[in-house]
Amino acid sequence: MRYRPIKLRKFRYFSIIFLGILLFGAGTINNEPISISFNSEGYVLKGKFYPAEGKCPFPTVLLLQGFPGNEKDVIGLGKRVSAAGMNAFTFNYRGTHKSEGRFSLENTIHDIQAALEYFHKEEIVREFKIDTSNIILCGYSYGGGMALTFAANHPEIRRIISVAGTDHGEFIREYLRNESMAEIINDMFDRLKAPEGPARFEGHVALQELIDNENLYDLRLSAPKLADREILLIGGWDDVNITIENHLLPLYRALKKENAHNVEFIAYHTDHSFVNVRDKLAEDIIKWIIKGIK
Repeated sequence: MRYRPIKLRKFRYFSIIFLGILLFGAGTINNEPISISFNSEGYVLKGKFYPAEGKCPFPTVLLLQGFPGNEKDVIGLGKRVSAAGMNAFTFNYRGTHKSEGRFSLENTIHDIQAALEYFHKEEIVREFKIDTSNIILCGYSYGGGMALTFAANHPEIRRIISVAGTDHGEFIREYLRNESMAEIINDMFDRLKAPEGPARFEGHVALQELIDNENLYDLRLSAPKLADREILLIGGWDDVNITIENHLLPLYRALKKENAHNVEFIAYHTDHSFVNVRDKLAEDIIKWIIKGIK
């Protein structure tokens, strides 16, 4: 009988991460993040880095915020992922909170690129012990949709996690055909507008960018470009904002139609906040990441 050799790096990752889960659960350790700043097209963006502890390079998860996001974590994933033995990094998009500039979908795409370039810098790789061959893009809500949109045009991104990710093509179609929904969205966006709110943008007028570029942000149309990636889609059965029926299942079906072999779909009995399942959510995400480590 022939025995297949164990890949040492994967075994090392698994041992560290398994020990983290065994000792601390999914994020009960008090691992405080490090405040960081980086540049995106001349604008300074603010973020948080949740470093893993140990000697070897670590898989690193780029956590993309919802809109307008917050100045700390992404539904608790940063702290939980770090406690389990992986780096986690999140930031505020241009024009939100203390990040400079003005918010837009196009600027978000450029900001994601700048974030990836930031932790590929030699000094950052060394400081945070980043394994640049194991970078995972994980987004929540607005960030989930943008993670997939970005990856569709960047084939170097091989692994994507979308937690209640918005299909912005479906979002804008519903906005245009549903007047009562449009009124709610317009009011919400206008209240988020600075100086009263945390986002520097034009309020609901900013949706014109999406109306003019619907196909660019339509995830179902991006399915052919994403079919060769490893994708984890996550949703909540009770989520009335990003519904499984209108946002997630149609994307899953579109990916399978394009013969996607590495797409998984997990649904929980929860709403858009995932507040009652956050430990389980982190545990499932960590297991998925471990499974795909090369």
